[in-house]
Amino acid sequence: MGERTTWRPFLEQWSAEWIAGHDPDKDAPLAQEVVRDAWLGFAPASEVEVAAAEARLGRRLPPSLREFLLVTNGWRDAGNFIYRLAGAAELEWLRDTDDRTWIEVWEDLAEDDVEEDEDGEEAFGVQEAKVLARCLRLSLEGDAAVMLLDPDDVDVDGEWAAYWLASWSGEGPERYGSFRGLMRRQWVSFHALRKPPGATRDHWDAEVERARCEALAGAVDGPLSVFAQAHEYGRERADVLSMQMKAMLGDWRGHIASLMWYRPGNDDLLLSPLFAAELLPLLVRQDQLAHPHDLRPLERLKEHAPAPVRALVADYEARAAEPGFRLTFGGPSSTRPCTPSPTASPGSRPFRLQTKRRSVRDRSSSPCTRAAARGPNPTQCPTPPRSARPARACVTKPGPNSVQRYACGTRCARTILPRYPCSPTRSWPR
Repeated sequence: MGERTTWRPFLEQWSAEWIAGHDPDKDAPLAQEVVRDAWLGFAPASEVEVAAAEARLGRRLPPSLREFLLVTNGWRDAGNFIYRLAGAAELEWLRDTDDRTWIEVWEDLAEDDVEEDEDGEEAFGVQEAKVLARCLRLSLEGDAAVMLLDPDDVDVDGEWAAYWLASWSGEGPERYGSFRGLMRRQWVSFHALRKPPGATRDHWDAEVERARCEALAGAVDGPLSVFAQAHEYGRERADVLSMQMKAMLGDWRGHIASLMWYRPGNDDLLLSPLFAAELLPLLVRQDQLAHPHDLRPLERLKEHAPAPVRALVADYEARAAEPGFRLTFGGPSSTRPCTPSPTASPGSRPFRLQTKRRSVRDRSSSPCTRAAARGPNPTQCPTPPRSARPARACVTKPGPNSVQRYACGTRCARTILPRYPCSPTRSWPR
């Protein structure tokens, strides 16, 4: 019963967010009962129906699938590429369905593999073909994709290993520990692609902001972990903040090139104020410093990005070519203070930029040190008391008419952009 009580609220949230993210111009119409009931599922299966399915298949179903069926006897839209999951009466072994071609294709591929690898173990392609041949099919309709359960790969809780397989993915079967784990991954993936409004998006946006303030207080490992989790849900601000931190810790040119390599899914980020204010200046500088074999995302943007982005790049490059041009970062929101946040997570290593320019102790002449000596700034991002703060973690801002910041000590941006002096420059992250 405990498993059932956790399925229901999770699936209700899934339904609400899927409906909220539905685009009538691009997506197939939602069924009337889905809109009416705010529910992508169906009526629950009865114990008798589940027991009949188990008798027909000759195996007791794994706990998470069994309890799922007792909440909803099938499911619509299990992620972006699975349109229907089977109910109890529709569960079948893959080899007994029209989808057995998956097995045939993998067996053909396995024939090209040697029977054993260098260590004397069975070749990986042969193993995959055998897994597919014994799997239970979960999905009835999909975009050249299928969801499966392996009855011979069972954990201590009785859960069967689950697999996601798509012909277009370029990967073989992707394994998950259980049906529940696979369903949760499908839920995360639809958030990454559709970015629907709702509680999940609000939660991760709040987590990203909390992690940003912890990073400003000196933490590294905790914030980077949060940014990585938020990335799974498609939160682009987390990607930018992660890039900023990793850039300060090492190869800034490689990180900006990886983040800004153009993909159609990047359009929202490219059209946001953040791109023009903070990323485009770095991108132009990266292009100027690139070696012949480096990634050069700026050229790709000029060719493939939406017209407004290409115009923005052209305008910035024209201004950058003018005499007296000075690199600046940030927009009006860069002066936004953090809300009070906890101090750095226990066990986190304090932030240290990897640089050999000056000793950490040699900060007497930095703009931040002088600003800190004048006393607290009421517009400054709240930070812990000096005694609880990592050395040289202060961040101050110049006057209200400027969108720039001074970065003191180990965060000095001149290490990243050596051409420019350590005077007004954007600190990280925002």
